[in-house]
Amino acid sequence: MKTRYYLFLLVLFLFSSQLHAAIVDTLDVYSKSMNRTLKAAVVLPNSYQTSTNKQFPVLYLLHGGSGSFRDWLTKVPDPSLLHRLADQYNILIVTPDGDPTSYYFDSPEIKTSQFETFISKEVIEQIDHTYRTIKDKKGRLIAGLSMGGHGAMYISSRHPELFAAAGSMSGVMNINTATWKVPEEFAKSRAGNFARLLGPPKSGSTPYPGFTMVTLADQLKANGLPFILDIGVDDFLIDTNRDLHQQLIANQTPHDYIERPGGHSWDYWENALPYQLLFFHKILKANGVAIP
Repeated sequence: MKTRYYLFLLVLFLFSSQLHAAIVDTLDVYSKSMNRTLKAAVVLPNSYQTSTNKQFPVLYLLHGGSGSFRDWLTKVPDPSLLHRLADQYNILIVTPDGDPTSYYFDSPEIKTSQFETFISKEVIEQIDHTYRTIKDKKGRLIAGLSMGGHGAMYISSRHPELFAAAGSMSGVMNINTATWKVPEEFAKSRAGNFARLLGPPKSGSTPYPGFTMVTLADQLKANGLPFILDIGVDDFLIDTNRDLHQQLIANQTPHDYIERPGGHSWDYWENALPYQLLFFHKILKANGVAIP
């Protein structure tokens, strides 16, 4: 009889915990700039449902290459990661679609690939219109992995008026694929993609100045936006991150930089994201918009 009673309590606890946990919405976001509709997932903390008079900070979390808006919810080893972090920090987490290989530019060559505008204007406007958000940079954050790490840093460097802070996990800090430690075939494929998006490359180590973070260190200093770079020591992009880090040290740009064991993998990103949220939470708290 006692065993049944304890089993009943366990089932009741598990059921009630599901009733009081973050939930996920899926939105259709029409892009006027691309004349098409894309999707975004929105993780809403439990406190959003119970505190109907509060405005919430938002983290825009970008996916990597060959990915989609569902990646952060389905590919991470712990599928409850975003739910738990949303509840822990009382924050909305938005994972918009960025196409498989857009790198979050506004392509001057392809009208249907305008992802700087899509993220910085169209997604933010719809999220702010649909949810009770802090409609100000002091409560808005952006981060991402790999291609999304590049996107987060690139978009925030271009629009420092929109974000309180930015973060990159295993980010592509130089889109010159010759600096990547990858098979030649993959490097050629991605180089062809950049030429398709941005036009013929210029000669030298930075073929697309202004579109790659290793050419924007002075802009990052001028913006004064807090940011964090996180990379595994076995990652094929380690040299691109170290290059940018050294430039930022040289021009005396404040930033957080982390190297830890690991490669270009979901195991690494599952471990990295909580550190980024801790970094962001301190900034939200300093801005007076963190929800206890």
